Amino acid sequence: MGRYEIFLDEGVSLSDATATALRIFEIVLEDATPESVASFGELVAFEGGRPTSRTRFYADAVELAASPAFSSDADTCLSIARVHPRPLEVVWMERHFKHTQVFLPLNAQPYCVVLAPPGEGNVPNLGKVRALRFEGDCGLLMHRGTWHEFPFALEATTDFVVVLRNETNRNLDAIEGGEAIGEDLEKRNIGKRLGIRLRVNNRAS
Repeated sequence: MGRYEIFLDEGVSLSDATATALRIFEIVLEDATPESVASFGELVAFEGGRPTSRTRFYADAVELAASPAFSSDADTCLSIARVHPRPLEVVWMERHFKHTQVFLPLNAQPYCVVLAPPGEGNVPNLGKVRALRFEGDCGLLMHRGTWHEFPFALEATTDFVVVLRNETNRNLDAIEGGEAIGEDLEKRNIGKRLGIRLRVNNRAS
């Protein structure tokens, strides 16, 4: 058994690469829905599958959706990130232990997030990795411990509001062996650790 097969579900295999010594693990891009996101977090959108109500003010002109289950114990911030299109190949996967990170798009541009559910060990289970396409009209709130790569812009440069702990930003400067490790962050180089190239197959392109 190779060093990466232990991180695969039964029946999942890796294909041989013809032009590189690394094997290629390919995941198909699929649409983000309340159901497809449920293992990793929840959609942040008015039509995100949560109940709605009307405020007593504004003559019922304002409707309210039930709040997403965001949680953070302290020192949380809003940051703004600009994501330029890049190859759909996952280099890093990371997770957070103290907060439920949120990505909120600002440009109504489609984007992709590669996700894997929380689990044991210091790398995600490749057999449970999924690539989800968001149309740009909703954000993503992730469960604590959900593995993820930073969003990919699918068509054009996309801006995001990122809700996270300031401790996570500090952890990004705590480099060990080229990776970032801290009390609220575990950021792993997937190719280096598993000897693979993890790609997203965007069938719509």
